[in-house]
Amino acid sequence: MTLTRRDLWLFWLFALLILATGLGLRDPWPADEPRFALVAKHMVESGHWLFPQRGIELYSDKPPLFMWMQASLLWLTGNLRIAFLLPSLLAALGTLWCVVDLGKRLWTPRVGIYAGWAVLLTIQFTFQAKKAQIDPMVVFWITLSCYGLLRHVWKGPDWRMWALGCAAAGLGTITKGVGVIALLMLIPAGMASLRGWPDVRVHARNPRFWLGPLAFLAACGVWLIPMLIAALGNGGDAYRAYVDDILLRQTVTRYANSWHHGQPWWYFIEVALTTWLPTLLVLPWAIPAWKHRLERRDARYAVLLGWVVLVFVFFSIPSGKRDMYILPALPMLALALAPLLPGLLRKPNAQRLLLGFVLVFSLVALAAGIAMLTGDPKFARSFMEGRDAQVAQGLAWMFVASGGFGLGACLWFGRQRAHYALIAMLTALWVLYSLIGAPLLNDGSSSRGLMRNVGQAIGPDAQLGLVGWREQQMLMADRPTTDFGFKRESAQQFADGMRWQLQQPATRWLLVEEGDGLPACVGKSLARDMGMANGRRWWLLDAGATNPCLRRSLPH
Repeated sequence: MTLTRRDLWLFWLFALLILATGLGLRDPWPADEPRFALVAKHMVESGHWLFPQRGIELYSDKPPLFMWMQASLLWLTGNLRIAFLLPSLLAALGTLWCVVDLGKRLWTPRVGIYAGWAVLLTIQFTFQAKKAQIDPMVVFWITLSCYGLLRHVWKGPDWRMWALGCAAAGLGTITKGVGVIALLMLIPAGMASLRGWPDVRVHARNPRFWLGPLAFLAACGVWLIPMLIAALGNGGDAYRAYVDDILLRQTVTRYANSWHHGQPWWYFIEVALTTWLPTLLVLPWAIPAWKHRLERRDARYAVLLGWVVLVFVFFSIPSGKRDMYILPALPMLALALAPLLPGLLRKPNAQRLLLGFVLVFSLVALAAGIAMLTGDPKFARSFMEGRDAQVAQGLAWMFVASGGFGLGACLWFGRQRAHYALIAMLTALWVLYSLIGAPLLNDGSSSRGLMRNVGQAIGPDAQLGLVGWREQQMLMADRPTTDFGFKRESAQQFADGMRWQLQQPATRWLLVEEGDGLPACVGKSLARDMGMANGRRWWLLDAGATNPCLRRSLPH
């Protein structure tokens, strides 16, 4: 076995260890995971897959492709804990494969391995890959699209790759509307081609160019065509509102006039400089090297870096920004860094910087663990609200073990092999978090503990209604629940909930969030305080607790 082949096998071994460890050990956590898992569970149970549904309402915030994948895997495995995370795992591994193979084709197999490590070790990439949000899937489709486009424009043409790249952009678009940004790669490629840079061409004058747009439209049509036929042909007002919301408000309006997550224009620069560590630690040496290669008219860097800049600009224009939006740019940035890494890692200052990062990270983890074990700092009290002392102690020992392992790695590998200490420290951190941290946090974060206590309190034969609820309560309930809408005002939900409860007052209970969902007329002395979950307090009400409200006329 050659040295490169051995290193490739080691890379995939570590990728599986970091990304797959902990699969099946926790339930969905808010904000987004329970929502998608609940929709997928409803698809399997009801057989209605075309229109996602949250409780009694249609869910129009996101296209259904990601939820289709979760539902398919739930149908295959019968295990929600595995099925809800598996799409993210497969998407992350697919992204890494595209990066490794593209690095091999653009440069050498060894460059591909370096690019894979640069993506895998980036904190934001692994953090998102271990969550069941749409973003890892979007990153995969965008990376696959860039993979096809780059294989076509670099020393092409390759019309099969061109069609693949455009089809992947279409699938990314029906996963989350921003999937179309992969096609922005044609702008720097076209500019380099017009300026006569070698080995790059868009081939727009060839009639087969139109295979790409057709592939894009066909991929989008997998969902759009049947959805529009069903909604506009036989659906009612709710389905027409679904079409308006998902095709206009959640895409064009959300981009042009964002209504939440407001951030300044430089927000994503800050995100990259913090959450893309440790990969971006080499940036001070990479920027002059990129400048030199661009001066030599190396189109590979022009296309990759040009696309990354365009992605940053695209997401910086709207006022609404969230940190994970920019993640699709990481794989192409890693590819632009990868050919430089062998030389950069031989620089003493680069090794010192990496070693310093490992030391600081390890010392912070060790100090946090010791503080949680020996005292009661403010951050620990806030973090552990609603959780018992055993959870806090387990997490403290996890931090101590992570920090201690990182310090040991620094001593073992020394100043000349700091990148190996970095790999060891981050691997230990993710494995310990997956095996210890996530299971310990699961009851409080997923509402499993809350809903288990609710089930025990009302007994096996009672019925449960949800008011002012969150997706995790319905998902974690031990029985079918009744809801009164999700987006409706809490007062309206409560009024409908009381009407429902009055039909069978002896066996029907309401679980209500404290705050807007719990009117002042409720007899709290007769209600059951179910404690805190997900930062909110929940009350369990039987007919006796809601009786004081019946003296008032129920709102209509």
